Amino acid sequence: MKNIVFAVILLFSFSLFAQDNKDISYLKVKQNSCIKKKGNSLILKETLSDSRCPVGVNCIWAGEIKVLVAVYQDKKFIKEETLIISGSNAKENLAWFAQYLPADKRKLKSINVLPYPKEGVKIKRKDYCIRIGYIK
Repeated sequence: MKNIVFAVILLFSFSLFAQDNKDISYLKVKQNSCIKKKGNSLILKETLSDSRCPVGVNCIWAGEIKVLVAVYQDKKFIKEETLIISGSNAKENLAWFAQYLPADKRKLKSINVLPYPKEGVKIKRKDYCIRIGYIK
């Protein structure tokens, strides 16, 4: 009987604290994106290096990816920025991206670079994109 009560409490606690991702939307920063006539546009110019730990490999260090992102405003080039995306500088990267996004997309939750490396699979430079998660 004690085991059943414990299992019910455990199950209830997991469902109570489960995250609801319905309010999270994503936008992608791609390499060959169109530049908007009005407002800011972000373009992934180049992936400079990718030292992230591939799926299927045990690594001591999680790794990082270095990308070059261009900012355009009203089709006019503003600047380029080299960003290192890793767990240690997530807040700085979230703040950097937020300043160039529309006001309704500035509550950033996550930044990921896709595709994530897999053991034995080479990623083509043109396949990379940055996925930004924001709260609606």
